[in-house]
Amino acid sequence: MGETILEVKGLQTHFFTDDGEIPAVNKVDFHVDKGEVLGIVGESGSGKSVTSLSVMGLVPKPPGKIVGGEINFKDENLVNASEKRMRQIRGNEIAMIFQEPMTSLNPVFTIGNQLIEAIRLHNKWDKKKAKARAVEILKLVGLPRAEELIDEYPHQLSGGMRQRVMIAMAMACDPEVLIADEPTTALDVTIQAQILELMKDLNKNRGTAIMLITHDLGVVAEMCQRVAVMYSGNIVEEGTVKQIFKEPKHPYTVGLIKSVPDMTSKRERLYSIPGSVQKPGSIKVGCPFAPRCEHAFDRCVSETPALLEAGDEGQKVSCWLHHD
Repeated sequence: MGETILEVKGLQTHFFTDDGEIPAVNKVDFHVDKGEVLGIVGESGSGKSVTSLSVMGLVPKPPGKIVGGEINFKDENLVNASEKRMRQIRGNEIAMIFQEPMTSLNPVFTIGNQLIEAIRLHNKWDKKKAKARAVEILKLVGLPRAEELIDEYPHQLSGGMRQRVMIAMAMACDPEVLIADEPTTALDVTIQAQILELMKDLNKNRGTAIMLITHDLGVVAEMCQRVAVMYSGNIVEEGTVKQIFKEPKHPYTVGLIKSVPDMTSKRERLYSIPGSVQKPGSIKVGCPFAPRCEHAFDRCVSETPALLEAGDEGQKVSCWLHHD
């Protein structure tokens, strides 16, 4: 175990809508150590992105609000931080790569404008020095003709190039924690491999801690040291990559791994977990996965299991099958 740089304890993020209060993130606990890559996996709607936005202080208000818990970054609770303080931290100490670069890059400003603005905001450099840093960071993420690219607009770049620009913006001020929200979802396989290799290099050479949010277990196996599995706003299992892939405990984790295509298998149909993710908060009591679980029994629908150790070296699971 290394030194913990980011620790989330009992995080609760709710959305207040016309249909009532929706607990999108429900008492979530996890931590990220310095220089570590933590994977957060789960189906769409499981609360992964809302968790990352909560850490960044970017949950839209209204309707969203952090109603409980702590987000401790280097002994500072970000839940209580002012917006001014969060602006100092965002991009400088904790940066985020968003899922779709075209919705994150401003279409009316050049790449250079957007990079230089971020650099000058945190470093108070003059424009010439900031421009030199912008060119340097674009070269670092593997973009050709960086001197020309800074004068181009987002729509003039390919999807892979835009994603590299997003990574460049995130890394421009050498943050200690990088949150990557499905950074390769919209990219073809070749570009995806290049982006993952780039993130590996940043983690290895700069010691950047990475919180990688994805639903691709292949990416998790390649990139991460530890994994947290989310379902319906809850962490249902946590452990090392080896533990999760070799000895998954929670039926949901087992289902996710069984759903991965196996080129050596002769199965005619891919396995899929029956049913779909329930709306957060629709299950008030019991395990939220119980309606889809083939192992569910009476206790699963009457009591909610806690996230407790069940296995070697700190593997944790929230499931009555593994609790006394």
